[in-house]
Amino acid sequence: MHILFLTDNFPPETNAPASRTYEHAKRWVDAGARVTVVTCFPNFPAGKVFGGYKNRLYQREQIDGIDVVRVWTYITANEGFLKRTLDYVSFMFSGIIASLLLPRPDIVIATSPQFFCAVAGYCVSRLKRRPFIFELRDLWPDSIVAVGAMRESFSLKMLRRLEYFLYRKAARIVSVTHSFKEMLTGNGISAEKIVVVPNGVDMDAYQPGQRSSALAARIGVEGKFVAAYVGTIGMAHGLQALLDAAERLRHRSDIAFVLVGTGAQKDELERLTKDRGLDNVVFVGSVSKAEVREFWRLADVALVLLKDAPLFQHVIPSKMFEAMGTAKPIILGVRGESQGILERSGAGIAITPEDDKALAEAIVALADDEEMRRKMGESGRQFVIANYNRNHLAKEMLSHLMVACDGEELIGSTNLPSPVSGRGGEGV
Repeated sequence: MHILFLTDNFPPETNAPASRTYEHAKRWVDAGARVTVVTCFPNFPAGKVFGGYKNRLYQREQIDGIDVVRVWTYITANEGFLKRTLDYVSFMFSGIIASLLLPRPDIVIATSPQFFCAVAGYCVSRLKRRPFIFELRDLWPDSIVAVGAMRESFSLKMLRRLEYFLYRKAARIVSVTHSFKEMLTGNGISAEKIVVVPNGVDMDAYQPGQRSSALAARIGVEGKFVAAYVGTIGMAHGLQALLDAAERLRHRSDIAFVLVGTGAQKDELERLTKDRGLDNVVFVGSVSKAEVREFWRLADVALVLLKDAPLFQHVIPSKMFEAMGTAKPIILGVRGESQGILERSGAGIAITPEDDKALAEAIVALADDEEMRRKMGESGRQFVIANYNRNHLAKEMLSHLMVACDGEELIGSTNLPSPVSGRGGEGV
């Protein structure tokens, strides 16, 4: 089976979509599939091309057996609606052109959240006359409205029409949450074409371990209880509440807040931290995937936070699974499906989103109770081993791709696993 996958993000970028696509594709290659990924030159989220790359018209490379085709795009930082839209549209056109130059695949996958990538995937699938799979990781453009970057308008209405056109045309929709599936079926999309393959974690890579004393010394948190936020520092995350909680805990010299990552809100939050004299808050900036794992081991508790918007009740931040994989207790400021997972796993404390008082109280409770931290961490790790292991999830998604190709003549020979009907004990 030859899989053509269009995505904006791919390693060496380290965000959730890049990790999901790479970890799935690598396992599909190991299972005998041929995988070609069409993507941008790595630049997320700062809008600066990574070292070793240039924003050329076209470049090919091999990463762990995956054929990676990189194309030119208009590159900008992850901020500003108009500029980001130009970025998305440029990838749509470049992705279509590059895909047409490639051998005909058995199946075409394109991933959200921005669905101009999905538009490219649909166009390529029609031109190549192969099934189109829409991987649904976020509800776009509704997520833009949720963070206040766009208001209801005629343009938004047209974007929603395009969104549902793509859903209807897809041979399969692979949703990362059950909530997304429910929303689509409630709006007339057939439940039979929607499958749920959630995010997960590479259990071999994310394991418990001792914190690095050298890393703790480098960022000035030796001997302190570390409450860590690891991920994009963006408009969706409501991190003002984190700073407010840090101010409430000024008197606890044994507690430090560490933010790892970058994004549209990082500069503003750093400015506020300096203006308020919050010397218990440390910004680390962007780090490699290997360093991300070291920061999880450094943490005593993982902070998983989003704004208090109704749409975010339907999302599951992938950092939850990374924290569980490294046996870290979680303080979760997200309602809905994510909270259900946390409660079933016993992996942490759920609070009201953007409630700085509740956040501060939960941090103090965990800082003062080592045994509670240990039990929550162990419970979370066992839960993801059973339900969110990336090895199992990649195999399940591959099986769904094979079902989508059922009745089509596969161009390449394959010895891939037979389709499976579901994942036992998922608990979501």
